[in-house]
Amino acid sequence: VQLQASGGGLIEAGGSVTLSCVASGRSFSSYVMGWFRQAPGKERELVGSITWTGGDAVYRDFAKGRFTISADNAKNTVYLQMNSLKPEDTAVYYCAASTIAGRHEFWGQGTQVTVSS
Repeated sequence: VQLQASGGGLIEAGGSVTLSCVASGRSFSSYVMGWFRQAPGKERELVGSITWTGGDAVYRDFAKGRFTISADNAKNTVYLQMNSLKPEDTAVYYCAASTIAGRHEFWGQGTQVTVSS
């Protein structure tokens, strides 16, 4: 069972990047897929989440209008597209599979996003 996140890197402020999270090893169809981030010295926080069933993604306020989460069932992949990046978006970004009750059962390994000013 594995969540493999990738796509991070060094991006200039105002730029864009798309992260991917590939799910493998079991069916994740009943799980809510979330993106989280953890900046240095700060607690991990939710960016947003989506289900595999085609419902709308939901976002934290800081992500609304700039970030888009999508899911490709055929590829077992969840994406996080981030636009208009700011230095404060610098963090390690994680994907997670959570139960409807909110229990985070599986985590990806994280991918570093660094936004330069």
